[in-house]
Amino acid sequence: MTDLPFSCRCGQVKGTLHDARPNTGTHVRCFCSSCRAAMIHTGDPDPGDQGVTLFQTTPDKISFQQGQDRLAVFSFGPKNILRWQASCCNAALFTTLRSPKIPLAALITQRMADATAIGPVKAQAFVLEPDSTRQHQGRMALFGGVLRRGLIARLTGRWKNTPFFDIKTRMPTAPVAVLPQEKPAQT
Repeated sequence: MTDLPFSCRCGQVKGTLHDARPNTGTHVRCFCSSCRAAMIHTGDPDPGDQGVTLFQTTPDKISFQQGQDRLAVFSFGPKNILRWQASCCNAALFTTLRSPKIPLAALITQRMADATAIGPVKAQAFVLEPDSTRQHQGRMALFGGVLRRGLIARLTGRWKNTPFFDIKTRMPTAPVAVLPQEKPAQT
């Protein structure tokens, strides 16, 4: 089992990604305008055509050693995914779905102490094609992994072990700031 530390930019939020290996999650590069806008909103440089890299896993694989009370969350619209950040330095940390019922937590890889432990990128989302459409590459890794891990977490009850939601109310552990829908970024 490989435990991988992560932290926000200023170090006030620190945690561990447990069992961080290439076969326990999916290393993804996302090119959607929402991920790009989130990084800019939280003070990171514009990733441009490099995309944003994340490690998709289940929330029970995430623990905090300090600063969990400094988690803040926002969303671009009332129904879009949740984007978790550190309130101390605004660093983007995770994305989750709006409900704990589908257990997904995607850690921004630049917050990891050593992203080499999770292996190479296995899937790419919203890749711009020559005809200006957006396609996914590595769909089985991208979607199949989320479904497989989520189903196992549901069947075992691990989905209830989440630092992001109050399981009794199924509400996020921090109030969600709903921001205006992001504008598609041009690259």
